[in-house]
Amino acid sequence: MPAERLHVQDLSESELLARIFPRLHHSPGVLLGPGDDAALISAPDGRTLISIDTQTQDQDFRLEWRNGYRTTGYDVGWKAAAQNLSDINAMGGSATSLVVSLTMPPETPVEWVEAFADGLSAAIVGLGARDCSVAGGDLGRGRELAVTVAVVGTLAGMAPVLRSGAKPGDVVAVSGTLGRAAAGWALLESEIPLDSLSGELRSLVDNQCRPLPPLAAGPLAAHAGATAMLDISDGLLRDGSRLAGASGVVLDFDPAALKIHAAPLEPAAAVLGGEAMRWVLGGGEDHGLLATFPAEIQLPQGFTAIGSVQAVVEPPGSGVRIAGQTADTVGWDHFAD
Repeated sequence: MPAERLHVQDLSESELLARIFPRLHHSPGVLLGPGDDAALISAPDGRTLISIDTQTQDQDFRLEWRNGYRTTGYDVGWKAAAQNLSDINAMGGSATSLVVSLTMPPETPVEWVEAFADGLSAAIVGLGARDCSVAGGDLGRGRELAVTVAVVGTLAGMAPVLRSGAKPGDVVAVSGTLGRAAAGWALLESEIPLDSLSGELRSLVDNQCRPLPPLAAGPLAAHAGATAMLDISDGLLRDGSRLAGASGVVLDFDPAALKIHAAPLEPAAAVLGGEAMRWVLGGGEDHGLLATFPAEIQLPQGFTAIGSVQAVVEPPGSGVRIAGQTADTVGWDHFAD
């Protein structure tokens, strides 16, 4: 007979942690990891980047989606790591440690929690952040699953790349994909059964559940002289307007360049009756980078030009435009959506 399935409520906190700790990735940058009241992390640069993000069940992910997909602990762990690693990447830095808080109902299967730990470590290694460790965290009981991750990173002697440095005449460029995670979300929320999706469409679901931020691109952009940069977490137009506002400029996107990013999404748009370009403009959970560079330099590997930075010369002021026309800001808003 198969072994009886264990749930979180069947174990003490110490017993559950004993199942988690061996699954976590470790690196030399964490001098003292899980087990004490606080972790001890080296900071050879003398400065520390830090960011924090939260995923909540039925707000940021569903355990069971309309199309039949079941979110695994591995998915949630991967995404929790990926979105936080991306924030450090967007400053031109490299992550050195994560601290993770996991809140869960008592009926959560222990194997789900083990898979969550596996997903955290797999993302760290698979995305190329091997110098990053899970340094510690907290377990809690609640009515729904919620994951909060704080990430620490280093600039390795470089200056941070801020949102506020874009200048008229700069080239606007992106690294990573645009719209794939948004198309994946639309497929997950559709009535199209998961097992009927082609491999091409299923890959879009994977982009939503296990995003692939281009972690090598941030430090490359910093070394190349990027003037401004941010993580595209809430959509190209919404995040572009944030960068434009911080810099006091206009970002003017080239529709021909945007169509290149929309083309791979057309099969999904066809089956869903949607618009591929809307995903490109409004979908953000690919966690790519939006950056600006002086026009005279060669774009670093992995970046492609999608527009230019222009001065504000007339109303409505700073913001985003497409071929000179004001663009409606679409994208994710945590409190409006």
